[in-house]
Amino acid sequence: MSTPYNLGSDALKAAPYEWNDHYDFPRDLIGYGEKSHHPQWPNNAKIAVSFVINYEEGAEHTVLNGDVHSETHLWEAPGGTPHVQERAVNIESEYDYGARAGVWRLIRLFNKHNMKYTLYAVGKALEDNPAVAKSSVENGHDIASHAYRWIDYHTVGPEEEKEYIRKGIKAIKDVSGVYPKGWYYGRLSPRSHALIWDVYKEMGLPLLWQSDSYADDIPYWVDVPAEKDEPNPQGMLMVPYSYDCNDYKFNVATGFSAPMDFYDHVKGAFDVLYQEGVEGMPKMMTVGLHCRCIGKPARFAALQKFVEYIATKEGVWVATRTQIAENFREKFPYKKGQLA
Repeated sequence: MSTPYNLGSDALKAAPYEWNDHYDFPRDLIGYGEKSHHPQWPNNAKIAVSFVINYEEGAEHTVLNGDVHSETHLWEAPGGTPHVQERAVNIESEYDYGARAGVWRLIRLFNKHNMKYTLYAVGKALEDNPAVAKSSVENGHDIASHAYRWIDYHTVGPEEEKEYIRKGIKAIKDVSGVYPKGWYYGRLSPRSHALIWDVYKEMGLPLLWQSDSYADDIPYWVDVPAEKDEPNPQGMLMVPYSYDCNDYKFNVATGFSAPMDFYDHVKGAFDVLYQEGVEGMPKMMTVGLHCRCIGKPARFAALQKFVEYIATKEGVWVATRTQIAENFREKFPYKKGQLA
């Protein structure tokens, strides 16, 4: 067994998934149905727009973090064979760009337009660059946990994963002064939904939302299997994330090519969802961003154009994911056994 927090050294050891009612959240293929659901956004907004900055730099696979191999995911030349037991300095420097330059370009843009983002913060990444957390908090933005390390958790056993969850929560609190009220893994295990709920409960902290779902255009409640025998279950609010309105598609073979591909895609999504709001079915839209990707100058121009575009529209609520969750929880409290 590896020492705690050194996930990489255990990366090649399988943690076989065992069926367990405690971990297994049921699927729901029905959802809100044909008529959808009116989320009652503040001030009768036609759409809620959530900008998410994924801050991962410094927490990726690298031997400097005790891992057995280097990162190969989400940089300018993704894929290939990972460097085993040696540094991949070119990949490291791509990630460094996100921390040194890209993140500040994004932060300046959102501060200029007074649009609040949610920082999906990997704990170690914030430890390596605390100024990102300080700036986000001082300017009224939201900080959520994106785990302690930005790696795949499929190979990690449940007790060890819980230790990483605790460390991720503590790292954000130590660096930013606030506990994360929401969570997004991305590279989660089949047990992760339940383990996150377990740890927050054990620590006595509020978990207002979770975003490892792509299942809808508005938040929805799910029953927590571990609460099935509890007299006052709390449920888990899912605030769905997005892989399609996401700059990571610049770094995959079937994704965006030119910078304005991103603009055309997110503008098209916005226009459809905005029109549905006009017709009485308001939705939310998530735009996923990565500092080393959209933070590059040419791609940044596409994001800037989109921000300026939605700023001209009436009835647009640019909100953090915690604000969206708080509004939804107030309007639509959890009811045990509900499908959505």
